Amino acid sequence: MNVTVKFFARYREALGVDSVKVEGPFNTVDDVRALLAQRDGAEVLSEQNLMCARNEDLCQLDEPVSDGDEVAFFPTVTGG
Repeated sequence: MNVTVKFFARYREALGVDSVKVEGPFNTVDDVRALLAQRDGAEVLSEQNLMCARNEDLCQLDEPVSDGDEVAFFPTVTGG
């Protein structure tokens, strides 16, 4: 299964890339996140307050993924 993963805001800055393609047996968005979080410099993806989207729709980490999906990770935003 191939998934395109996009990174936004400080995740993009921390990882030094806008997106990557990953291959693996993934069931959920969290499986994709866990694989990426193991890579050098990607510990930022282990944060508990992480937001994600699948195919441009906000979702939870337990969202199922399919071959060819696009997954995005971005930090939560606060403002006032």
